Amino acid sequence: MNMEKRIILERRGRDPSQVKELNLDNCRSTNIVGLTDEYTNLQILSLNNVGLTTLKGFPTLPMLRKLELSDNRISNGLTFLSGCKKLAHLNLSGNKIKDLETLKPLEAFKNLKNLDLFNNDVTSIEDYKSKVFAMHPSLKYLDGFDKYDQEADDSDIEEEDEMNGNNDSDEDGSDEEEEEEDEDDEDVSLCAVYNAEEESSSSSIFEGSDVEEEEEVDEEDDEGENNADGEQEQNSKGQDGDADGEPEESTRGKKRKHEDDDEN
Repeated sequence: MNMEKRIILERRGRDPSQVKELNLDNCRSTNIVGLTDEYTNLQILSLNNVGLTTLKGFPTLPMLRKLELSDNRISNGLTFLSGCKKLAHLNLSGNKIKDLETLKPLEAFKNLKNLDLFNNDVTSIEDYKSKVFAMHPSLKYLDGFDKYDQEADDSDIEEEDEMNGNNDSDEDGSDEEEEEEDEDDEDVSLCAVYNAEEESSSSSIFEGSDVEEEEEVDEEDDEGENNADGEQEQNSKGQDGDADGEPEESTRGKKRKHEDDDEN
């Protein structure tokens, strides 16, 4: 598949300005075809093992940070990358670069942190590493090592990418978290509504039960009053009976006494 068709495939129907990453590895082309200045937000471009012999026609990509060009046949023409001002990572391993002069255009890239020239003839030059580091003060890693021959680890490379704005995955992660938070908020609000409904229904039940309890208390009070009235009536009757009884007994006693006196 040629480069132009591969680009169309990788776009997936998106507008060029919406594309942030393009992987064109192993497509076949000796020069840049189909890649234009319209890719204004392209940040990562991979053109490994394509067969490129020149970078002529390389577009202006103002947001490009990482460019993979390994295993091609590039021997010069790095000036064609001048439109990529934010370039921080450049892989040119396995190409045909023979001298330091060819690397001179890279001095324009003030953000360049990671450069890979492994398996190029230029690496056989005496004091190659120290000279390249001297040419590019911003450079931190050359062929995977710093100027003190300390090997770069993944955390260092990731840190360099983040410092140069490689936060796409983090941004995507934050968007997902925001969506999850929104969903959680919706769940919480729904739960609040359900709880409010349950509380209102339960409170209405409790209110009804309170009314019933009050009615029962009123009924008990009425019964108590009726019982008290009945007891009072019975007590008053008893008292009347006793009052009447006392004179009756005294009269009987007097009658008997009178009869006894007559007999005598």
